[in-house]
Amino acid sequence: MVSRAEDPWFTRALVGLEVGPTGAQFGGGRHGTDYARRFDGADIVRRSVAANAEYLVLWVRDGDFTFHDSKHVPKPPGFENRDVLREAVTEARRHSLPLIAYCQLQYPAHELRQHPEWKVRQADGKPIDHLVCFNSPYTNAVMGLLTEMLGYGIAGFHLDMVDQGFGPPHGCWCDRCQKLFAAEHGRPMPRGVNWDDADWDRMMQFRYASSDRLEKMLTDHVRRLSPRATVDFNYHGNPPFSWEVGQTPVRHASNGDFVTGEAGLWAFGALSASFNAEWYRAATPGKPFQVAVQRGVRMYHDQTTRPLHDMRWEMFTLLAHGAFVTMIDKTAYNGSLDPVAYERIGALLGEARFKRAQFGQVPVRDVGIYFSSRSRDWIGRDKPALWFQSVQGAHKACVYEHLGFGFLFDENLNLEGLKQFPVVCLPNTGILTARELDLFRRYVEDGGKLLITGHSGQFDPMGKPLPRSSLEELIGARVKGRREDPDSWVRLDSSPSDMDLGSKLEHHHRLGPAPDQFEGVPFLVRGPATVYESTTATPVGELLDSHRGSLANPGAYNADWPLSARQVVGPAVLLNSVGKGTVLTFAGSPDAATASEHHLVEARKLFANAVRLLHPNPRVRVTAPANVEAVVTDDPATRTLRVHFIAYNATPQTTPAKERPYVLPGLIEDAPIFRASIELRDGLKNAKAFNRSTELKKRGRRIELTVADIHEVIQCRY
Repeated sequence: MVSRAEDPWFTRALVGLEVGPTGAQFGGGRHGTDYARRFDGADIVRRSVAANAEYLVLWVRDGDFTFHDSKHVPKPPGFENRDVLREAVTEARRHSLPLIAYCQLQYPAHELRQHPEWKVRQADGKPIDHLVCFNSPYTNAVMGLLTEMLGYGIAGFHLDMVDQGFGPPHGCWCDRCQKLFAAEHGRPMPRGVNWDDADWDRMMQFRYASSDRLEKMLTDHVRRLSPRATVDFNYHGNPPFSWEVGQTPVRHASNGDFVTGEAGLWAFGALSASFNAEWYRAATPGKPFQVAVQRGVRMYHDQTTRPLHDMRWEMFTLLAHGAFVTMIDKTAYNGSLDPVAYERIGALLGEARFKRAQFGQVPVRDVGIYFSSRSRDWIGRDKPALWFQSVQGAHKACVYEHLGFGFLFDENLNLEGLKQFPVVCLPNTGILTARELDLFRRYVEDGGKLLITGHSGQFDPMGKPLPRSSLEELIGARVKGRREDPDSWVRLDSSPSDMDLGSKLEHHHRLGPAPDQFEGVPFLVRGPATVYESTTATPVGELLDSHRGSLANPGAYNADWPLSARQVVGPAVLLNSVGKGTVLTFAGSPDAATASEHHLVEARKLFANAVRLLHPNPRVRVTAPANVEAVVTDDPATRTLRVHFIAYNATPQTTPAKERPYVLPGLIEDAPIFRASIELRDGLKNAKAFNRSTELKKRGRRIELTVADIHEVIQCRY
């Protein structure tokens, strides 16, 4: 089954399919004879090849059943003597199609019915019925299944998923885990989640180690039996997932041959495509990374099919950002395939393969967005969504403003990685170690530009407030107070003391020509804020609190409703020179505000113009509508810059029948038409568009475009 080519299958892959039945996870082990009866391995392979898939991930084991001849897990009741994996392997050989076996790890309903002692235990000893302990003999059962499947000659495994739960109740306090913890740490486990207890830190490290150990154990097992078989795990070290899952961004992305994550705008938002692709790239530097998408409208098992343009937007966003992409199809309950879905998927994957040469080049970046897993854990704690807003808002501002971005992580941070970015942003990075501070200082002293927001540097490793900010010398200011009230306002003016910076930053709320009387009008920047007193930094503008502070009982007023600006409490921005570089500090959090319920355009423009002030002469400057994402890549060998434009063009929606006001996004039905421009700093020889319908005019170093499609890529020779 495995290709005889020297390189493994995934190094040549661009697009593929994952196909599995639906319904088992909802049946509780009780199914009629029609469940998955028409789940046909040979037919799935033929349909996948016809749909332009370059590999196939085939569901072989779900929570209740397996679809091969197994000594460990039963097949569905209507299968009789059929072996779907055998059918698929035989047919895949005829087409030289790499076949990857999907094997579910977590939620093993069959095993937990047989071995309730393998269930995760809460601190009070009660079982969590749907979760299995990764330190239990279950690991041997998994290795037995993998051994069986490897005997078929498959190309590899997709193992889904190594999570320890996505929320309370938390585990595991079983006897095995307690003994392991005591052996590793020389003390008993803490009796539950306790953020004031140093033992809880040890418990979190134990949880992370348990997931890591399982992944390494399974990877090593497969490689011992079949060195060329690949292993990848469904990854959950990215937002909105937190410590509860039992994964950190880098450590748990690095096991296996490559990382696999999920997009899914219905669950994570339309911006999750570019966010996740660049996250996976940063978590596994130098490795290919896979992103799974789906043909269903709202979730994997809803049996619907998105419009082609809707799938094109997501697919080409991910490909432009360097991912290889797997389209997931969930069959009907009886295992049959939807011909409409395969017609659209075939057109989608065919277009991607036709454009193959346009993907995979080196990204051109303006901003590095820093992510601290320690801050996620010890500041985000049990409410991580509020802390994530600063990171997600920085990303959103970059996408809307067409700034090239990437991610940096505390787990693998080094000076070389920092220097890849002209600007590095610390988005409310509350906890910073001495090592991190030293690297940031050296980065700035060597000419780097640091952008700091929120409460960065104001907490110790256990999430407790520090008497002084650890960033004080870099910022050039002392912390006078930390505002917990999110209703902060910013006012910028053009007084002589801050004319240069203020005049550039205040353009944030001048979306077009504005009358002079609007100068100095405060605007809301909702999120964490700090009252600073300058020492060496130049203060710019003013930070104002809100009239919430005037209320007799501020807590009685709806926390989600911001109040108007009241009085000045400190500077809005601090600008400090350090060595050859510059540190720009926002007293507030325009990044968090951009991702909040009060995402004013002004806050986003404030963030973007700060980046442009720090990095005024980028290699490529793109102007386009805010709903059009731009991805710039470089191919130095051919001296070609590529600028991908991907338009998100969803239809408006009405009020939902339940869970108002949460309105799900509409579907993209129509290709848009939009204008854009590209300006190259270092000169331009020629430019051409991929689409014949695109109108392109070259004016010196500037290209002016009119695009009428979801995806366009402009090739610029320099």
